[in-house]
Amino acid sequence: ALVTLSREGVQYSIFAPDIPQMHTINHLNGQEESVNRNVLQESARIARGNIAALNTLAANDFDGIVFPGGFGAAKNLSTVAVKGPDCEINNEVQRVITDFHNLKKPMGFCCIAPTIVAKVLGTGEVTVGQSKNDDGNWPYADTAQAIEKMGAKHVDTAVNISFD
Repeated sequence: ALVTLSREGVQYSIFAPDIPQMHTINHLNGQEESVNRNVLQESARIARGNIAALNTLAANDFDGIVFPGGFGAAKNLSTVAVKGPDCEINNEVQRVITDFHNLKKPMGFCCIAPTIVAKVLGTGEVTVGQSKNDDGNWPYADTAQAIEKMGAKHVDTAVNISFD
């Protein structure tokens, strides 16, 4: 995604909290490792780009913000992975969302990250796809109910794939 943004002439900055990760998982075997990593350092490794600590981000300096999803959002930006709707949100993440919201600037939340804005604002409409798992094709339907418990409205949204 960052390559595409660059090719389109979009200027972007990358930020991450300067905190320890919740834990480090070896993704080859699914086991937790004894070495713990720093979220900012790990984000710099993955992004391979210019990155700064989240506490330096000023909403006035940007047109909008996008939060990635995945376990990083669910375990490091918040505790939604282990506490569900009773989760806590990293203080800097909460500040940034509140600042962008107060300035009425656009915000995007990918994958599991809509849970974060639902918890911070306690209102609004977000989606993580479907709220029902009738056919077994939507294993994260429980997340939609968690969003509702946090005070936001979950909007069921179809996933359409097109290669045209």
